[in-house]
Amino acid sequence: MSEIIIRKYKASDKESVRKIAFDTALMGQSANLFFEDEEIMQDFLTGYFLDYEPESAWVAESEGEVIGYLLGAKDDQIVNKVAGKKILPRLLIKAVKRGVIFKKKCRAFIFHSIKSLLKGEFKSPDFYVDYPAVLHVNIEDGFRGQGIGSKLINIYLDYLKSHNVKGVHFATLSDRAANFYDKLGFELLYKKSRSYLRYVLGKDINCYVYGMKL
Repeated sequence: MSEIIIRKYKASDKESVRKIAFDTALMGQSANLFFEDEEIMQDFLTGYFLDYEPESAWVAESEGEVIGYLLGAKDDQIVNKVAGKKILPRLLIKAVKRGVIFKKKCRAFIFHSIKSLLKGEFKSPDFYVDYPAVLHVNIEDGFRGQGIGSKLINIYLDYLKSHNVKGVHFATLSDRAANFYDKLGFELLYKKSRSYLRYVLGKDINCYVYGMKL
């Protein structure tokens, strides 16, 4: 097994991180299963972290290639503010110009997401006060199960502590990932079933929100 190097993110890693984000978006599987516009999905998943807070990002590297990442933000309220005022409006305009609504998978995903939204499935408690930071971590298939995710998360937790951040929270849709976070000592804060991907997976999925006080 080749040596895995964990290091800070740099601008030249951007396209590699964006590719992994798309290739692992659906519980470790490609977002192409439900959304065929790669650029729009990449912008949505990584836009804030890479463009507005790259200092809170790390990558895992094997033989000179990025094979995993952790994207973080010290203050979720800032993430939401920037997303609402800058990222999402630009993304909407870009999606219209790219004709996203005319792409079959994209159209189906938007339709089912709106149905779930109207049913209140995306509502969750606000954990900001005790858990202001957020994180997003993904590892390429073939490199999972080697402790890379744990190393990335532990480095990030130390980083948050050094900045006097008192807690971190994040969401995952993967039952397997939920077990992983349990073992790392994160607390399950909230769990809710969502139906918006039932048309792809043939079943509802659970959204788990985990947190840790630092």
